[in-house]
Amino acid sequence: MTAQQNSIQSDKGSISTRKTVLISLLILLLGGGVTAIVFLTEPRAVRSGATKETAMLVDVIRAKRDTFQPTIVAMGNVKPSQDIILRPRVSGQITDRSPAFTPGGYVDEGEILLQIDPEDYKNTLQQRRSELQQAISDLNIEMGRQDVAQSDYQLLNEELSEKNKKLILREPQLNSAKSRVEAARAAVDQAELNLKRTTIKAPFDAHILNRNVNLGSQVSTGDNLGHLVGIENYWVEATVPVAKLQWLTFPDGGGERGSEVMIRNRTAWEAGKYRKGYLYKLIGSLEDQTRMARVLITVPDPLGRRTGSDDLPVLMIGSFVEANIKAEQIPDVIRINRDYVRKNETVWVMEDEKLSIQEVNIVFRDAQYAYISDGLNEEAQVVTTNLTTVADGARLRLASDTSQAPSDSLALKNQ
Repeated sequence: MTAQQNSIQSDKGSISTRKTVLISLLILLLGGGVTAIVFLTEPRAVRSGATKETAMLVDVIRAKRDTFQPTIVAMGNVKPSQDIILRPRVSGQITDRSPAFTPGGYVDEGEILLQIDPEDYKNTLQQRRSELQQAISDLNIEMGRQDVAQSDYQLLNEELSEKNKKLILREPQLNSAKSRVEAARAAVDQAELNLKRTTIKAPFDAHILNRNVNLGSQVSTGDNLGHLVGIENYWVEATVPVAKLQWLTFPDGGGERGSEVMIRNRTAWEAGKYRKGYLYKLIGSLEDQTRMARVLITVPDPLGRRTGSDDLPVLMIGSFVEANIKAEQIPDVIRINRDYVRKNETVWVMEDEKLSIQEVNIVFRDAQYAYISDGLNEEAQVVTTNLTTVADGARLRLASDTSQAPSDSLALKNQ
């Protein structure tokens, strides 16, 4: 190939490259122009009537002033009011046992639970009685000697000192004989008492929680025979805030009852089941961790043993229960749900279709309600709706009122 031909081909390649570059530039310019036109002509959102004030939709309730009895909710543990470890006061072998004296059994006051072998104590009693008879005989003999001594003293017909007179009349011997009789009589009483103590009885109507002996067991004074709890009443030891003690009533005695309490065990009892109790005592110390006041609630017939108590739920010792204590009545207050009390103890009120933030004086709070004495008028419209934007004087309207259309809207307009 000649040099002229090579030059011609080189010129053709250069022209082709320039065309390609020019076409690419034209395409880029065309695309940029179209994009600019799209952005310049797209519709834009503008706020129409943005200067108009929006009336917020709210729900309200009417405030009512009345006399109310609030409820204080407390938690507590069930424990027996009578709780003993049965121990013998004499030693010996168990020769008899009541079938009721077994874990889970029920016994009546005075019912025989155990019998310790009484034979040794019968023999001791007989011996003490014999000793008493001997002492009485010795006293009678000494009294006869007293008559002889008195006669001798009269025959002597002399003035003696008081000390010598007592010796001649055998007064020391008489006093000694009388003392021996008294000691022998006391020994008989003790022997009778020990014999009586071989029969172990229930000290009160009781529920047997534990038994540690059986027939043939050898027991000594002070041994643990079993664990008994009284069934007449159980206690619930609960904790309440110290500030609420002023609203509770405790009995002073004489058969009075304290504030009424409803006991519930929500984990074990059916819905709606409860036991009724009464405040019994204020324990004079605070609970260590919560620093709340400790109170005792008495619950009669906790195991439902009385006639007509078959449908009552049974209290179990150690259960964790809820105690709803009826406080004293609070007169002339407005009661609203606690959720309607806002920050810094204020209440939102709708007045003339505007929001009014009112400070209130709350005299009592329970688990559900706040009781207001001042700062809120009767028949005031309390706002129950939670608002994101809160300003005193903001316009409001009832959610049930649909005649007013929203004044703040968004419109799309093409620019």
